[in-house]
Amino acid sequence: MPQRTPLSPSAPWFRLESDPADWSAAPREKLVHWYSQMLLIRRFEEKLLELEKAGLIHGPAHASIGQEAGAVGAMSILGSEDRINGTHRAHHQVLLKLVNAATPPGFDVLNDDFTPEMDEAIHRFMAEIMGLTPGYCGGRGGSMHMRRAAAGIMGTSAIVGGNPPHAVGYALADKMLDRDQVSVAFFGDGAAQNGASYEAMNIAAAQGVPTIFFIENNLYGVSTRITDITRETRISSRGAMLGIASIEVDGMDVVAVHNAMAEARRIIATDGGPVVVEALLYRHFHQSGSRKGSDFGYRPLAEEEEWLARDPVTTAAQRLREMGITSAEQLARIDATVTGRVSAAAAQLTETVPGGNALRIPDRLWPDPATHDDGILGDLSELDDARVLDHGDMDGVATERVKFVTAASETLAAAMDRDPRIIVMGEDVHQMRGGVSGFTKGALERWPGRVLPMPIAENGFTGVALGAALNGLRPVVEIMFGDFCFTAADQIAHGVGKVRHMFGSGFPVPLVMRVRVSPHTGYGSQHSTDPSALFGLFPGWRIVSPTTAHDYIGQMNAALRCNDPVVVIEHTELYQREFDVPAGDRDFIIPFGRAHVARPGTACTVLATSVMVASAVKMAEETGIDAEVIDLRNLDHHGIDWDAIGDSVERTGRVIIAEQTARSMSMGAIWADGIQSRFFDSLDHEILRVTGGLAAPTVSAVLNRAALGSAADIREALLRITGN
Repeated sequence: MPQRTPLSPSAPWFRLESDPADWSAAPREKLVHWYSQMLLIRRFEEKLLELEKAGLIHGPAHASIGQEAGAVGAMSILGSEDRINGTHRAHHQVLLKLVNAATPPGFDVLNDDFTPEMDEAIHRFMAEIMGLTPGYCGGRGGSMHMRRAAAGIMGTSAIVGGNPPHAVGYALADKMLDRDQVSVAFFGDGAAQNGASYEAMNIAAAQGVPTIFFIENNLYGVSTRITDITRETRISSRGAMLGIASIEVDGMDVVAVHNAMAEARRIIATDGGPVVVEALLYRHFHQSGSRKGSDFGYRPLAEEEEWLARDPVTTAAQRLREMGITSAEQLARIDATVTGRVSAAAAQLTETVPGGNALRIPDRLWPDPATHDDGILGDLSELDDARVLDHGDMDGVATERVKFVTAASETLAAAMDRDPRIIVMGEDVHQMRGGVSGFTKGALERWPGRVLPMPIAENGFTGVALGAALNGLRPVVEIMFGDFCFTAADQIAHGVGKVRHMFGSGFPVPLVMRVRVSPHTGYGSQHSTDPSALFGLFPGWRIVSPTTAHDYIGQMNAALRCNDPVVVIEHTELYQREFDVPAGDRDFIIPFGRAHVARPGTACTVLATSVMVASAVKMAEETGIDAEVIDLRNLDHHGIDWDAIGDSVERTGRVIIAEQTARSMSMGAIWADGIQSRFFDSLDHEILRVTGGLAAPTVSAVLNRAALGSAADIREALLRITGN
């Protein structure tokens, strides 16, 4: 007869209860302060709903009314140096973190006035939600995308499940840089069903980083009840099953949440992180706006009334009166104080329409429309002191013959010697004496503790890398095959690709992503894509594609010093080829935005990328056509060397764009448009494009070769464009 042995989680999993004794044990001044903070959030949110009704907020207003106790209890154990992020519904957490950072020690709401710094926090946060210049992000973030690093707010995300990996990254940076802080990811029951949240929890547990995953379980993702989408509705179970200490708590009780968060911080201090805290609470209104969920038919009115009876603000006021801590007059004084500060903030951002009573936003507060593209990337001034050594600088320089992959490994190791902030993250990077490509060989020999193995969870660890980059590290992320970028597309696009511009710029995002491209190896349609075009869709990325070991050293060093996100496209066909590089020198850079003339000529211009550069040179020699071959090297919108291209086109009058990738993944159409808009008068022939076919390569060797742009295709284009 089979025996059944019950199994239980390896990590503690419990509900933390609070009773009147816990309220009595809390310092009286703390209880009053926490109540005033809940009321400040409530009045702030009510004012936002008024502004929305008046048409003064462009976009949604996801009010947190009803969830104030969770924010106040959580923030009560965090200092200004502790980091947080949140989701689309994060007004309560962000407002409190901003105000707390500006609140002087010992502040007494019953006797002290708000300081100018506290008023400024309310004013600037409201301005941001309204999309106005005084906002912390200059109005670009609005309600759902908020950042104020000086207060520990690293950036909220409107993508459900998008923010937990970032918080793990903040905590990873704190751990590796030996800082005694915690990072908190606030998200809801909807995000708790999202794969990125699980990936983040798992990575946090594997790396033992000080992250608190604070789950606001309000039972509904927009209008879908949690019981409709999961059988296990105890969301804290997700943490326990991943080996993470997990706590369930009444999120309508500010003291209970405070105690749960204090316990979470104690666990991190004694046993290491992370910790999951699930707060059971309820939003009073619909997903956005001031109507109730019952108005839309997805929530029972009786359920709403039951939760409203447990409203955290009104029940806290009642307890304070019953405990003799505050009188009705004192509670009214608190209300008048916080309401006045919120009203004052709104008054600074609005004015009365002449001749009427309606409000409008003064013109002077709107951002300048001409700045809509400002701040996508930095100015590269961080590279000003770096030593440049391009192909044209090699006269008299001793060289040595080195394989591409060896140069790559040596460059990374040298950079890690130079900069202790550089870490490496990826699948198998810590094994096989340098990972699947040998890239980390030198790093493992010198800095094994900075080479971090990641699970097969590209979206998760790309998000972790972004968080780490925002908090002081310079992560290098390895993507084993180009196709796997699409599993990380959320973080590549919505995270790394937009974060700088979305939050108003002015801060570094020093992340490097190495992407191995192997279209020729017979791995089939799901392992053969060059994803350059994916990154090209988001101008927050710089894209480089080195074709020689010399270029790799220079471009990788530039990437590792750069404060912008850089993706390095590596074609594995190049790995075992040998190239001449400066002898013993792995520390120079090649600036961004500089193409390389691989072969001078006059008959036509071939703009080539990756392995097509050597193929174009070879075909020019074999056909006897005096083609000028330009290795673009930089593929992004900001990095195209239009000066070099224009100089060549003006001399040749004919252009071929040569890419190996499938037609649908080609970037050549964008470059052709740029050439025509800039140099149309110099063109004597239509622009020809060499690419692969429409479909991704398949496994058959014959079909694999046929699917890719080839040297033969370049030959045909050269003959056609020159009339031979």
